[in-house]
Amino acid sequence: MLSKISPLQWLIHAYFIALTLVMLLPLLLIISVSFTNELTLSSEGYRFIPSKFSLSAYNTLFEAPGILLNAYGITILVTVLGTACGLLLTTMLAYTISRPDYRYRRITTLFVFFTMLFNGGLVPFYILVTQYLHLKDTLGALILPYLISPFLVMVMKGFLEKIPLEIIESAKMDGASEFRIFFTLILPLSTPALATVGLFISFTYWNDWWLGLLFIDAEKLVPLQLLLYRVMNSIEFLRSNTEFMSTMTIDMSQFPNLSARMAMAILGAGPMLFIFPFFQKYFVRGLTVGSLKG
Repeated sequence: MLSKISPLQWLIHAYFIALTLVMLLPLLLIISVSFTNELTLSSEGYRFIPSKFSLSAYNTLFEAPGILLNAYGITILVTVLGTACGLLLTTMLAYTISRPDYRYRRITTLFVFFTMLFNGGLVPFYILVTQYLHLKDTLGALILPYLISPFLVMVMKGFLEKIPLEIIESAKMDGASEFRIFFTLILPLSTPALATVGLFISFTYWNDWWLGLLFIDAEKLVPLQLLLYRVMNSIEFLRSNTEFMSTMTIDMSQFPNLSARMAMAILGAGPMLFIFPFFQKYFVRGLTVGSLKG
């Protein structure tokens, strides 16, 4: 069986194996460093297999487990609600502008595309959310700004355009309404694109800390990424102010700095790493079928 593989196929396999290692090895190194003693990191550097195992980085991050669990809860809630609502609105808008019998298809598509090129700026955006929508210190401030992405609308539009119009017309002849056609016919046919776009939306919500930094002051609504960002800044402050820390008789050489950074990366990205494989079979197909035409 192996003898039937041509040299070109061997070269292709070797290329993708090398590419996989390039992507996998840094992740393994991050995991290893997060479980390495801080003094060992300073003296020996990074290693894939720690010479001295330590949980000090995770112990530091879990000193207040209630705060961390609350941040996880907020992030999970925002991701679930934002992904569900964002995916529905994105698909409805994309379906509308993908219909060739929609009279204002061109102007609506131009309006969506125009927002990819220009935006109102940070100050008007902040004033809109806080002064007009009154969403400061609410979950809406973490969900509403990312509900619709123009790029994802165009990707979904490219997929929905592949659905024959005859299917929709036959459903209309059977007496189906537009909403029934969309929910019972279009959505089931769009599973690969829905999984792909939904994954992109969920990544956006899960990795976001910017909206929390702008609009969230209440500690009970701080998302995970913003919490980890604050912890990282606190660690950096302690490391850079040695004179201040010397008055507190704390040995900063024992304080996890590098390992804590890697532990934060694992805590922040870990859940999505487990979710991604379940959508992998739809991911490539959704991107290929829903790709934009030049």
